[in-house]
Amino acid sequence: MLYVLISFVSFLILSKSFANKPLSSGESGTKIGSTGFWGCLSSWLLSSLRKGSTSTPCSFFRFSLALSLKNNSSVSKVENEEEEGKVSLLDLPDLPLECILGHLSPAELCSVAAVCTSLRDSSRSDHLWKKHMERKWGEVFGDAAYRQWKCHVASKTREKISNQKNQKGIFAFLHGDFRPLFWMKAKSEKGTQSSSSLPEDSFMALYLSLESGKFWFPAQVYNRENGHAGFMLSCYDAQLCYDSRSDTFLARYSPHGRWTTEENIRWDRLRVPPIASSPHALHISDCLDDLIPGDHIEIQWRRNKEFPYGWWYGVIGHLEQCQGHGNHCHCHYNDMVILEFTQYSAGSKWRQTMIDRKHHIEKGNEIDGFYGGIRKLHSNEEITRWKKLWPTKTVVHD
Repeated sequence: MLYVLISFVSFLILSKSFANKPLSSGESGTKIGSTGFWGCLSSWLLSSLRKGSTSTPCSFFRFSLALSLKNNSSVSKVENEEEEGKVSLLDLPDLPLECILGHLSPAELCSVAAVCTSLRDSSRSDHLWKKHMERKWGEVFGDAAYRQWKCHVASKTREKISNQKNQKGIFAFLHGDFRPLFWMKAKSEKGTQSSSSLPEDSFMALYLSLESGKFWFPAQVYNRENGHAGFMLSCYDAQLCYDSRSDTFLARYSPHGRWTTEENIRWDRLRVPPIASSPHALHISDCLDDLIPGDHIEIQWRRNKEFPYGWWYGVIGHLEQCQGHGNHCHCHYNDMVILEFTQYSAGSKWRQTMIDRKHHIEKGNEIDGFYGGIRKLHSNEEITRWKKLWPTKTVVHD
C-alpha cells in the first residue's frame, strides 16, 4: 500500500511539472522528452505488473531521476550550441592567462578567485603571491618573520588535527560502531577543504594575514617610542601588527618585566633585523681590527643585563692624543677605539665611550649600561637611512 501511495504522489508531481513547463521553438527536444516520458512510464509499469515485481519505491525514483537527466542533457546540448563561438578567459593557454593574472593587484586576484574553480586555483598560485609579498613586505619581512610564520602555521595545523580527533571521538561515541556514517562525514569534510579552503602555508594566506593584522611578526623599529630622547638613533626588536586603514604599524616591545606598545609607526622606521640572533644574545664582533676614524658603526647597548639589546648608531672618532688627520693619524694602530654618538650634546656621558679592540666582549656597568657587539656599516644605503633619522637639534640627555 505504501508503495502504491508513494508511486502515485511521485507520478502526480512529475506529470504536473511537465504539463506546466512552457515550450519554445528552441525546446522541441523537451516536448519530445515529455512524450517519451509517458511511453517509458507505461512500459515500465507494464513490465513490473507482468513480472510481478516486488521492487521498492526507490526504483521508481531512480527511473524518474534517469529520465530527468536525459531531458536536461538535451536542453544543455541546445544551449551549448547557441554559445558556440564565444571565447572566455578559460579558453586561453596557460602562459597568456598567467601573464594577465600577473598584472592584477592582490584585491583583483581575490575577486578573480571567486569566479570559478579553475580561476580560483590559478589566482591563488604561490608564484603570483610571492611577487606581491616581495613588492610590499620585502623591506620589513625577513627570515626570522618567515620562520615565525611557519611555526604559526604548524601550530594551527596541530590545533586543527586535535579538534578533528576530538570531534571524531564524540561522533564515534554518539553513533557507536556505525562506521559508514563516520566514513561519509570524514570524506565529505576532506573534499570540501581540498576544493575550497585556502592552504594555510600558501603565500596568499600569509599576505592576507599580514594585511588583516591577524599575524604579528618580528622586525626592528628605529627611534622607538615616538623618538623619545633616550632612544634617539637606536633600533630595537619588536613584534609588529599592520593596520591597513592608516597604513601604519602597532609595535610591542619586550623589556624586562612589562610590555610597552607604540602606535602609528610608518614604514620608513622599520627594517629587517641585520643579525639573525636573539636581542638578548651578544653579537661577536668581527670588524674590530679594521675600525678606523670616520667609520660608521652600530653597537649593541642595553640598560642592564635583564633587558634586550638595541642597536645604536655611531662613528669611530680620533683618540685624544692623536695630533693629525689623514696620513698623520695612527689611531688604527692603537688597541683602544673611540666610539662617538654625536647626536648627544658635548659633555653628555653618552657622547663617547672607549673599547679595547683586542679584548672587547661586553663593556659597562649598571649605571652607564652595557655596550655589546659592533657591526661596521659598509652599505651607503644603511648609512643614509640613519642620517635621515637624525634629530633636528642636538639631544640633551644625561
